[in-house]
Amino acid sequence: MSNFITNSWKTDRRTFLRGIGGAMLALPHLNVMASASAAEPPMRMVCVGTNFGFVPSLFFPEQTGRNYQAPMLIKELEQHRSKFSIFSNLDHGVEGVGGHSGIHAFLSGVLSKNSKALEEKNVSMDQKAAHQVGVKTRFPSLQIASGDDPNNRLSWSNSGVALPTVTNLNTLYSMLFQATRPEDMDLLKRTHLEKKSILDLVREDASQLQSRIGTEDKAKLDQYFTSVRELERKLTQSEAWMERPKPEVDYELKPGASGLDFVDRVPLYYDLAALALQTDSSRVITLAFGDIGGNSGGFPLTRGYHQLTHHGKVASYIEELSIIERFHTKQFGRFLDRLDSVNEPNGKTLLDNTMALLGSGMGNASSHSNKNLPLLLAGGGFKHGTHIRFEKNQVPASNLFVSMLQRFGVEAGSFGQSTGTLTGLETA
Repeated sequence: MSNFITNSWKTDRRTFLRGIGGAMLALPHLNVMASASAAEPPMRMVCVGTNFGFVPSLFFPEQTGRNYQAPMLIKELEQHRSKFSIFSNLDHGVEGVGGHSGIHAFLSGVLSKNSKALEEKNVSMDQKAAHQVGVKTRFPSLQIASGDDPNNRLSWSNSGVALPTVTNLNTLYSMLFQATRPEDMDLLKRTHLEKKSILDLVREDASQLQSRIGTEDKAKLDQYFTSVRELERKLTQSEAWMERPKPEVDYELKPGASGLDFVDRVPLYYDLAALALQTDSSRVITLAFGDIGGNSGGFPLTRGYHQLTHHGKVASYIEELSIIERFHTKQFGRFLDRLDSVNEPNGKTLLDNTMALLGSGMGNASSHSNKNLPLLLAGGGFKHGTHIRFEKNQVPASNLFVSMLQRFGVEAGSFGQSTGTLTGLETA
């Protein structure tokens, strides 16, 4: 049995006190993972996106290769230097869309407004991976967010619909680990049957319409049928797992966890994401971190987060902004600590078997640029430890996504605007 927290769980008193404000910290006692008996554990994928990106000079090293000098934000990840790679000059070519309205293309490479004529619309990489998982896990994918920010929707279906996120920590914990009461189970079963009946009815009515409508309406109807099929797949998923017991973990959230400041909530989202992977509740997870909310998010700031991102190279603005951005990279590093502390049956760690992507659809918030996206990939069995700089406007970020999808087991020759796999990213 793997321990969720090892000696890497070291913290100062202030951080510890913050932690117990939202969760009861204990070594989780886990049931054997569903995949533990397999000779080769499954590959997982976690994609973390921040709404406002990172200050480029604080994120990208000046040197390339292995002997680069880590800039401020990357120093927070120094303990995992050999297990991640940094990529410069990768993007989706969406410079002209105006900053915030292009962020949602982070994991798809396609703007929602430009996706109508595409076969898979603006489907995001995580959903391509989730489709590969199917009913093997309770949740084919989990979409987690610190708040409901419409600009920072990471996950999109192949019908062009933004997938809803779970923002409430207690709701997320309940979904993953709390047993369903018998009376609620009866209600779930009835609701499940009613949904299937409604789907049968609307599909029959829609089929009868096809012979009486024009070309434009047929295109709309095709999109509708795609949505129906996706809903049917989700119903099949829930039916397969409805009566299976959820894993037991010695990790509990206090009722008011979701009311904590941003700085106190973010570690808890990462904790639950790590547990979801470790218990094989899901193999595909997105975490979207947007606005920090009220009370300055718990950070010692004198200005709003959005205002700070438009720093105009003013030193005092960048200094305060770096507090937030260092927090993000530090928490991502803590997440990698957690994954690397879990041993898997194949002699590797959970980090070795998890591709963890940190990035954003925003390249430079100060200039509203969606070029040169901050992208860092950890784990997943790749050869890491380098900073790779590509020629500007020569290699699409989707090439990275093709490499990740193939590593996940998806037979993807292309994705979005890709021209192939990513040169320089090789498996170990």
